[in-house]
Amino acid sequence: MQASNLASRRRHATHIAATIFLAPALLFLIIFIGYPILDSFRISTLEWNGISAHRTFIGLDNWGALLRDRNFWAAFRNNLTIMVFSLLFQVPFALALATFLDAGGKKFNLFKVVWFFPLLMSSVAVGFLFRYALDANFGLFANISRLLGGSGAIDLLGDPNRALFAVIGVICWQYIPFYMVYYLAGYSGLSEDTYEAAIIDGATRGQYFWRVALPQLFPTIRSGAILSIVGSLKFFDLIFVMTGGGPGTATELMGTYMYRNAFMTFRMGYGSAVACGMFILITMIALIAMKLLSGKEAGA
Repeated sequence: MQASNLASRRRHATHIAATIFLAPALLFLIIFIGYPILDSFRISTLEWNGISAHRTFIGLDNWGALLRDRNFWAAFRNNLTIMVFSLLFQVPFALALATFLDAGGKKFNLFKVVWFFPLLMSSVAVGFLFRYALDANFGLFANISRLLGGSGAIDLLGDPNRALFAVIGVICWQYIPFYMVYYLAGYSGLSEDTYEAAIIDGATRGQYFWRVALPQLFPTIRSGAILSIVGSLKFFDLIFVMTGGGPGTATELMGTYMYRNAFMTFRMGYGSAVACGMFILITMIALIAMKLLSGKEAGA
């Protein structure tokens, strides 16, 4: 009986300690994440310029306009395009670099540092860097064209058919190092004994990767893929600095479209509806991706 009471008191004390330590984090989440999300849904039912005290309740009119807004859905398609190409390039390239670094060990520490440089730069700085590097007349490709005897005018960011893919290339350049480090951390969690046993059994490095390491890395790869998906759907700063959503709406994303409506045309109610639409779409896609990838892992 005394042992049962002692165990009960210990559980009670543990719950009190957990509540005390978790309370500041929960309060932070409620104030800075939960409340803004709920308030955005409230503002989406208003017609308001974001400045004046006059606000008009219009119900679901902003949501109806959002569902009919072709520009919003075009921006959503651009986000999906970035998502697909990010998955196709970021995940395999990052995994290849992580595999290369893991095979080299400490001898390749210099590569770890150099390849990580792009992630150390802010997205705004990267945007300005490539905005000038891809300039139609004075950029990197324009100068290479002149050296090879071409006209020297290569407009990647000003061409509606190529601008989005130019931006995708910059995104991959900046964020592949993040996933490289992420997968390298996954490699560090693999047992050395497993590798040594595979080599003793006559497996090559390639066979070890495909048949031993890759299945064990799948949870890490899955997490990285989900991070890539969510990140691709909420891009803003890099695209805004490089193209501002142009030319026309060629690189318009949901984030830039929300900013344009809320803070440039002062349609705060509609901009909040766009933001809430983003929240719903990103949540749905992330949940579907998690379900699909979890199912694949269970099937494996």
